[in-house]
Amino acid sequence: MQDWNPALYLRFANERTRPAAELLARVPSSLHSPARSLRIVDLGCGPGNSTELLVERFPGADVLGVDNSEAMLETARRQLPQARFEAGDIASWAPAEGEPAPDLIYANASIQWVGEHESLIPRLFSLLAPGGVLAVQMPDNRQEPSHRNMREVAQLPRFVAHIGDASKVRTEILPIGVYYDLLAAPQPAAPANEAASVDVWHTVYQHPMDSAAAIVQWLSSTGLKPFVEGLPRELQAEYLTEYQSRIDAAYPERADGKRLLAFPRLFMVAQRKS
Repeated sequence: MQDWNPALYLRFANERTRPAAELLARVPSSLHSPARSLRIVDLGCGPGNSTELLVERFPGADVLGVDNSEAMLETARRQLPQARFEAGDIASWAPAEGEPAPDLIYANASIQWVGEHESLIPRLFSLLAPGGVLAVQMPDNRQEPSHRNMREVAQLPRFVAHIGDASKVRTEILPIGVYYDLLAAPQPAAPANEAASVDVWHTVYQHPMDSAAAIVQWLSSTGLKPFVEGLPRELQAEYLTEYQSRIDAAYPERADGKRLLAFPRLFMVAQRKS
């Protein structure tokens, strides 16, 4: 996949940052490290909008942002010189040798791009220091009209040869109960890795959007990206025209002329035993 576009991503910064703030609000206020500064890792930090929330919530903490996009990291470094940023892959990330275990691993709207959650979630949880917290938020919108139509348009004859199997473009996240079980399961072989608490929940945001074109613009920097960039340039405009026509039908005008974009998100916050 081509690199991300920070400017396009931040065009809807307020809407994107709202769930990040609500995830952070559920991180226990008792989180602390008596022997050293808190170590916090923002996995999939993007342009730093979520990292900024962490810096504000935990002044004096050692905050590290990790992302696989150099463009996003460059933007984050300019915006937050008080934090550290490094390139990395969420699927394999772990603290560098000799570094202390993190007290908070925070992943806002990032691990839906990573597969094998059955092993990823327990692995991330095991990396925490005693008493540490794993906080994750993921879009859960694959079955919404916004994302169903991405796949349906991708399967039209003029696009399918370039895009391939549209069902595999993004990871299918697990049912919410499975995430609870992955975090809450007793660990007979490693009792120190057991959870003291697990909190999981869904929220469906209803974002008022100015038009069908605005919905397409929102999604063009995230969900639409892998569909459109796989097409020859001459077909990209055709795909977006067909997609926007379907979005126009799927999200009718409300009383004030706006469109309501339903955006379900799944949250989990789990704390290790001290």
